[in-house]
Amino acid sequence: MFPITKKSGSTLAAWLRDLDPAALERVLAARPDAASAPEPRSAGELADRLQRPASVALALPRLVLPHLQVAEALAALAPASRDSLGSLLDADDGERARALEAALEGLADRALVWPDGNGLLHMVAPLRQAWDTPLGLDAPLARLLAGTNSDELGRMVAALRIKPSGHTKQKRLAALIDHHGDPERVAALVAKAPAAARKLLERHASRAPERSGFILFGAPPPDSGPGERWALERGLLVRERHRYGPARMPAEVALALRGPGWRAPFTPVPPVPRSVSVSASRIGQEAAAASMAFATHAASVLRVCATAPPARLKAGGIGARELSRIGKAAQCEEIVVRLALETASAAGLLARDGDRVAASDAYDSWAEEEPADQIVALLRAWWTLPMTPGGSRDENGKALPALVGAPPCEGCVQARQGLLTAVSQLPPGEGAADPAELGPLIRWNRPLVDELPQDETPFATLIREAELLGALALGALSPLGAALLAGDVQALAEAGRQLLPASSATARFGSDLTAVVAGTPSTALGTLLDSVADREAGGAASVWRFSPGSVRRALDAGLTPEVLTADLTAVAVEPLPQPLAYLLHDAARGHGRVRVASAACVIHGEEPALLAELAAHRKLTPLGLRQVAPTVLIGRASPDKTLAALRSAGYAPVSEKPDGSVRIERAQRPRAASPVPSPRLPAGRSRPRRTEADTPDARSAVDLSALAARLLAASQGVPEPDPGHRPPDAGDTEKTIAGHARNLSSTDVRQLAHAVDGGAAITIEYVAASGATTVRTLSRLDLDPPYLHAWCHLRNDERAFTLSRIHGVMPA
Repeated sequence: MFPITKKSGSTLAAWLRDLDPAALERVLAARPDAASAPEPRSAGELADRLQRPASVALALPRLVLPHLQVAEALAALAPASRDSLGSLLDADDGERARALEAALEGLADRALVWPDGNGLLHMVAPLRQAWDTPLGLDAPLARLLAGTNSDELGRMVAALRIKPSGHTKQKRLAALIDHHGDPERVAALVAKAPAAARKLLERHASRAPERSGFILFGAPPPDSGPGERWALERGLLVRERHRYGPARMPAEVALALRGPGWRAPFTPVPPVPRSVSVSASRIGQEAAAASMAFATHAASVLRVCATAPPARLKAGGIGARELSRIGKAAQCEEIVVRLALETASAAGLLARDGDRVAASDAYDSWAEEEPADQIVALLRAWWTLPMTPGGSRDENGKALPALVGAPPCEGCVQARQGLLTAVSQLPPGEGAADPAELGPLIRWNRPLVDELPQDETPFATLIREAELLGALALGALSPLGAALLAGDVQALAEAGRQLLPASSATARFGSDLTAVVAGTPSTALGTLLDSVADREAGGAASVWRFSPGSVRRALDAGLTPEVLTADLTAVAVEPLPQPLAYLLHDAARGHGRVRVASAACVIHGEEPALLAELAAHRKLTPLGLRQVAPTVLIGRASPDKTLAALRSAGYAPVSEKPDGSVRIERAQRPRAASPVPSPRLPAGRSRPRRTEADTPDARSAVDLSALAARLLAASQGVPEPDPGHRPPDAGDTEKTIAGHARNLSSTDVRQLAHAVDGGAAITIEYVAASGATTVRTLSRLDLDPPYLHAWCHLRNDERAFTLSRIHGVMPA
């Protein structure tokens, strides 16, 4: 029963004041956010704190489905009696009535709903505002008619042919509410209505109410039709005064027209998924194997990030390419990589370092811990993670980066808690036969959770994460999951130590050049084997394979065969097999027989004494010369600088080509890479069309004698210069630009010409050959029609721009 006394008033403060200590303790336990320090000094102060929107917003996502359904029904009727609420939810008696009582008690324990001394149920205002149209119903008649004057109410009462007990506004409103509160009278009235009015009312009752929008230019809506006018005159529809918008139907009228058989949804019993019998020992074994495998994979993923930090995308996060690289190096699938990265970041093991994500100082301590402590740290981070780390695709199927720093998702946290809560409700000794069937049970426990668009079955990614971490095993709650759900940190650490053995510091080496480590290898053992062998498998047991290449990698790192043999012998359960010892010594025997040195140039000659003199010459010290053979020197300077330095020191070297021949040094004559564009033709003249006789292949067909006669007969006078062909000077810059930049207005042409002549910077809108439009700021302009050569500030380089592709000019 409700924790309430008979004398309680209608306010939350009065109800809280009359609660007994045990009931008040339940309220404070259910709403710790509202009863936080400092302690409230009075029931009124506590009521104000409990009715804050932020406090209600925190309590709402934790409600189960029947609690939300009861709250929505009460939001549509409030204030309402318990009998009317039970009738609306079809919970007048039996199990459904007891479920309704339990739901009301749960809402009362959270101070969201309370009864008054008159038997009416009230709810806090922020909870009522959580629904725009609860159950698809509009506000009650009393609220819709609050702004109506007495004369208008009198006309409605007269149209209904009812007689109020008085002629005041309150009396007329009470009579109207009493009439419309009787479903039978409303149904009989609508049955006698004109056909247009009846269809209009039935349509309003079957759909959610429309909200009025903005009316452009203050234009009112069209006049009401005959059917709507009939309903408005009788209060079956209400239009608020001085406001435009659709007519609204009171909640009482809508419920009456929906008929006596209509009931609000109420699901007091949770769905029951198919289950199978599982023993506690099997659950523990499965959870131990899963958590041990994940701890090993997570250690590998973080080791890769510590060795080669992944690069961040410009938009933020780690992209698909880096995730693939990490997964390949750590030998695990993408969801494991994402889960390890997100939980490690939340636990403080990874941090942003410029344009990369690197391991933090806390990672070194975590890597030295036992597997049980490692998995507990990641589990605690996963439990409070404000997102679902396995989410890899958005609603459009586009890949999502990891560690992108998305806004917190409270629905994701509630989904995680709803999953473990749902599994905990299964009968003892049983697990879900198909984890995919847990989706409806999760929705029942947390109706306001968020689902991933990539999931083919509800919450498939979330369930997979719980299985990978060992919180869920064989469709049942593992000891790790039970400790998480209870919020017991000590129990979580104890469960981790019971399920996961200590890390292994020894390995078994086989004659097939493999090393096998049972369980999770220690950090020192994993580092040693990674340096000299290639990891082939991980999980409950890890396998490494030795090869000439892997041993050579260790030798390249500075290790000697003696040190390698000693280190491997120290961690071996049995003596090292003979094939492995042979491999180590064979690889060391050939290691370093050929050496590779970096050099910018090579100096060689036939006189060893001369080359020794060059290597010892003080003036040639900046060249970094080193003698690698009696007649060969290598240097760190380029060939040109080396030649200049040797000649400056009084020597006479020559340069060689790659094939060994002497390179002849001739003076270079720079030439343009492309021919100079043809000058502009005078206005009104067109360029002659090229014929076959103008092609290079047709030159041999020209009659040279006839050509010589034509040249001799030609006039020897110098023709007058054509004004259309004279080079553009400062006064013709604008004309030249206008002739080529056809897409520019006259104002833009003048502005560009002024920038060219005055040497000023300018900003242009340029359309590239690919069709992409860019905005460039240019300086050091040089006009060379049809091109404009300039220094591009965007590319930080000298670029050429085609004048016809410039579409706009702006000041820089």
